[in-house]
Amino acid sequence: MAVKVRLDLRHVILFAMLGAIMLAGKLAFEGIRNVHLVGMLIVTYTLVYRRYALFPIYVFVLLAGLYYGFAQWWLSYLYIWAVLWGMTMLLPQHTPRPLRGRLSPGTVRTLQTGMYCAVCGLHGLLYGTLYAPLWAWIGHLSFKGTLAWIAAGIPSDLIHCVSNLIVGTLIYPLARLLGKLERNMANHFN
Repeated sequence: MAVKVRLDLRHVILFAMLGAIMLAGKLAFEGIRNVHLVGMLIVTYTLVYRRYALFPIYVFVLLAGLYYGFAQWWLSYLYIWAVLWGMTMLLPQHTPRPLRGRLSPGTVRTLQTGMYCAVCGLHGLLYGTLYAPLWAWIGHLSFKGTLAWIAAGIPSDLIHCVSNLIVGTLIYPLARLLGKLERNMANHFN
């Protein structure tokens, strides 16, 4: 799924558009707490663009700040989405050698989809915990207060986890489509 990227004007424009799509995906579900497409899109972009996925991620972060206002919550956006990017970067890009040839393509697809959904869901589950250091610092919370803040957010994190798992089922097909479109565009422009 990963493609080679030469950072040119076409990719700068594409990454800006992908970041705007992330904000649109967040706004589309704004009325439903902790349900959005952002995590799914970050995993998808990372699978296709690898390290260059940081560009659309931070375009999204900037656009979110411009749209909602650069308040204290925005500071967490500077690192919280990079954690999901990092988790995705740690995933294997290919089927491990001992499993190649032993598994059908459908089984491989199912395993990969499950792995991508799990990472997306795990990030949703850890969202409050990842948010906690900033709020502990801003709110001058003690360690015990921080743990209480995290515990109070567990119901929201569970909703976030389940919604990320559900929308995570779109990661594999979207990553394949985006990779194919990118390769077709590269062939067209070269």
